[in-house]
Amino acid sequence: MISIDHIDFSYGKRKPAIFSDFSLELPKGKICGLLGKNGTGKSTLLYLMSGLLRAQRGTITYDGRDVSQRLPEVLSDMFFVPEEIELPSLSMERYVKMNAPFYPNFSQEVLKECLSDFELPTQLDLRGLSMGQKKKAFMSFALATGTRLLLMDEPTNGLDIPSKSLFRKVISRHMTDERTLVISTHQVRDVDMLLDHVILLEGSHLLLNRPTADICAMLRFEERPVGASTEDAIYAQPSIYGNSVIVENHGEDDETPINLEMLFNCAEAGKLPKSLTV
Repeated sequence: MISIDHIDFSYGKRKPAIFSDFSLELPKGKICGLLGKNGTGKSTLLYLMSGLLRAQRGTITYDGRDVSQRLPEVLSDMFFVPEEIELPSLSMERYVKMNAPFYPNFSQEVLKECLSDFELPTQLDLRGLSMGQKKKAFMSFALATGTRLLLMDEPTNGLDIPSKSLFRKVISRHMTDERTLVISTHQVRDVDMLLDHVILLEGSHLLLNRPTADICAMLRFEERPVGASTEDAIYAQPSIYGNSVIVENHGEDDETPINLEMLFNCAEAGKLPKSLTV
C-alpha cells in the first residue's frame, strides 16, 4: 500500500526539518490514526503521501509507484480530504459530473447513502453551506470515489457533536478490506473507538506504531477513585473520579476500551512498555 522510505523534508533550505530519515509502512485495509501535537508534521505527512508535496530525499510509494510523479493510475485510486475545504458554486449533481470521471470506481449509490447518513439532501447546492456541511458533503464524495486509499486531515474539525457521531457511523459503514483510511487528528476522542491502528508521531520519531488490538491486549485503561493505589500503574493522571491509570494487562483480566488521550500522554512521557514502542 503506502511505503515511506527514509524521507527528508523541510519547507525551505533555511527552515528546520519536519522529517529527517523518516520511514513508515501503512497496513492495508485498516483505519489508521495519525496522532501528535500541533506542528509535529501530521498534515505535512498526508500532503507528502498524496504527492502534493515532494520529499527532498527518500521515496514514498503507493503500490510500488512514486506518488510524487502524480501518475493518473495512482491519483485515481487515492483521495485527500484537507482540513480546510473550499467548494465551487455548483450543485452537487454538477460537481459529480465534473469530477467523478476521474475515479473509475465512483458510486452514485454510495454518494446518496453518505449524504443521507449525514442528513444532507441528495439534491444539494454547494453554495452557502456551513463549514460542517461542506465537510460532510466533501467526505461523502470522497467515500463515493471508491479509492483504496483515503487521507483525511482533521475531518471532525467544524462538526457539531451529533455530526461527529454520524461521521463515525458513515466511516464504519463504508470501510472494506481493500480500503485504507488515514486520519490525522488532534481530537482523539472523536476517533478512539474507530481506529484499527495507532501511529503516534513526534517529528521524525515514531512514539508508537501498533494495531489497537495489540495495545488493548497489553494495556488496561482504568478509572480509580480518590485514595485508591496507583503503585501498579505505568502512567497515572488526575481525573474527576480520582485518577485515570494505565496498567499492564497480564492476560488475567478482560480488555478495556482504548483511551487515546492517555496513551499519547503516556508515550510522550516515555513510559510505554518497551514491548509496544517502535
